[in-house]
Order: sequence, then C-alpha cells, then structure tokens
Amino acid sequence: MTDTAVYAAGGVVWRLIEGKLRILLIHRTRYRDLTLPKGKVDPGEMLAETAVREIFEETGIRVHLGVPVGVSRYRLPSKKQKIVHYWAAEASDDAIRASAFVPNREIAGLEWISPKKALKKLSYPVDVEIVENFLKLVDDGVLRTFPLIALRHAKAEPRDGWTGEDAARPLAPRGKVQAHSIVGPLQSFGVRKIISSPAVRCVKTVKPLAKAIGGEIETTPMISQDAWEEGRSDCRTVVGARVRARQPALLCSHGPVLPDILSELALATGTLRGSYLGSASALETGAFSVVHLSVDSPGSGIVAIETHVPKD
Repeated sequence: MTDTAVYAAGGVVWRLIEGKLRILLIHRTRYRDLTLPKGKVDPGEMLAETAVREIFEETGIRVHLGVPVGVSRYRLPSKKQKIVHYWAAEASDDAIRASAFVPNREIAGLEWISPKKALKKLSYPVDVEIVENFLKLVDDGVLRTFPLIALRHAKAEPRDGWTGEDAARPLAPRGKVQAHSIVGPLQSFGVRKIISSPAVRCVKTVKPLAKAIGGEIETTPMISQDAWEEGRSDCRTVVGARVRARQPALLCSHGPVLPDILSELALATGTLRGSYLGSASALETGAFSVVHLSVDSPGSGIVAIETHVPKD
C-alpha cells in the first residue's frame, strides 16, 4: 500500500428469499446514491477485516466472506486513487434477524434487490462491474462456498543458537505480534476448525485464534516439518478429510510442507495444477492462502485462491 492510494473493502451481500437470489444495496444519505456496502481500511487492519467490519457497520449484518469478486479503482476529488476490494458474502437468516439497523446520518436505507435489477439501479459503473463478476459465480453454480486456509506459522526464533529440538522453537517477538494480527482476518472467513502441526511455533501461532473463537486446536504430525523431512508426512489424509467435511477450516504448517498441502488440495478437487499453486504456497511467516471450494460440489475444482500477508 502507498500514500498515493486510499484502500477500502466491502462486499456483495446476498441471500435467497423464497428461492430467489437477492443482493443488498445501500442508500447513502449524504450522496443520495445507491451502492454496495464498503468502507476505508482502519489503521492496522487487513482488507478482509475491513470488509466484514464495514458491512456490519453499514447494514447491521455480520457476515463471513466468500469468494473475492473483484477490485474497483477510481479517482477521488483529492486526485488520489481509491482501490476497493470486494467479496461475496452470504447473509444468514440468523444474521439478518440479529441486525439492529435503523436509518441514520450515513445510510438512509437498505434494499434487497435482484442482481439484474441492481445492474440498472446502481449509481456507479464500478459497482456494476463488481455485481457482474458476482453473477459469473451464480452462472457457474458456485455461489455457496467454504474456505480451506493454509497458514504458515508466524516468525519463530532462528535455528541458529537454538539448542533444543527444532519442534520446540518458540515464536519470536515479531511472531507473537503476527499471531494476534491474523485473528481478525481469519475470523472474517468463518474459521471454526483449527488443525496444526504439533510444533510449538505452529500451535502458538493459532492459539490467539482458538481463544477468540472458543475453539480447540487439533494437532497432527501428518503436517509437521519433522515428519516431512523424514518422509512420514501425510497431507493427503488431512486435506481429504477437510474437503469431505465441507466446512471452513485452517491448516497451520511449515514452509516446506505447504506446497504438498496445496498440491493435495488441487488433487482432491480435480483442479489442474499450475504456477498459481506455487504462488499460494510460497508464504511468508504469518501469511495464509484461502482456497475457496464449492459446498455443493467440492470436487468440481478450486473456485478461487487469495493470499493475505499480516501487517507487523
């Protein structure tokens, strides 16, 4: 990110009403326009966090992010470029019932509308383009998805000078910061299941997330670096179980193991391999790749992959 651009994030919030697809548009009071919910990144936030927070602040609806549906770019009166990242996001019945939205100084009202009508009523061409991207998901039959997230552990104390077992190496001070900074972004994708290598640096990376969601950490040597170095790792079993479960899950592992995890994800979903797998698995410490799969047909291939790097 640079000082010459303003970053923001939002979503195409959707639901089925009596079997018919509807998306949520907001009527903004000040601008008298009709647009998608979005807002600027707060200091220290990652984009996924921003999208979920802004959707909630503007609509009262808490969502988890689905597939990314595009990035809009346009010039502000200040001449700075505004860059807005969008995700598809399903609004559950419970989330809608829990919404406490009332018209206010910023948002005059909310409107659930068919995507085709939205294309005609939206105030800005950049929003129209995002909804068109969203409709491609609908046409492909992959609207409802679930994420499997591959996370590289946060920064650990270096091997040089460490006299104990490698698996016992703790997080470095920077790693502890990273472990906390990724909690919000991971929650944005609805993670409930946490699976980790038993190495201390992996378990400590996901501990803040487990505390935040009130969940347990399931450890398995099948995705540990020790097992990988000894030829005993078994990413296939772990990945296969998560694909069959069709529920959001996080796999925390090590740099050398991540390519195997991504390769097994491609194999388990019938996805053609390509350079994108290398990019998604070549993660910095604390970074993670979100692999989106179809709930109805996970074997139909990876729908999308996105990578997030923590701010530290």
